[in-house]
Amino acid sequence: MRFIISLLVTGLVVALAAWVSPGVHVAGFGWAILTGLVIGLVNAVVGGILRLFTFPLNWLTFGLVSFIITVLMIMLSDKIMGTKFDVDGFWPAVIFAIAVAVIEMIIGKVTSDKK
Repeated sequence: MRFIISLLVTGLVVALAAWVSPGVHVAGFGWAILTGLVIGLVNAVVGGILRLFTFPLNWLTFGLVSFIITVLMIMLSDKIMGTKFDVDGFWPAVIFAIAVAVIEMIIGKVTSDKK
């Protein structure tokens, strides 16, 4: 049950971020869920390997390289998804990545358990 809720929240985050970001388009809510899965998978596999190789540079830039890798993984996901998820270039992908991070932060604050 938790996995299904997580999928729906991921789809919501991707759909909202695409709606807010100029130059980013998702075909529908189902495709937003699949796009979230593809971005997560690509970011975990390819992005993880890139982060491992760029660790010293990432450390020197205080994580900026990691953010750039995330943006590149969004652009790679665009190529994998075809016309169902479309990013018009590097800067729309940057805005999309920032929008996803902000929306996830807001959802995390709203749903966090206060102890």
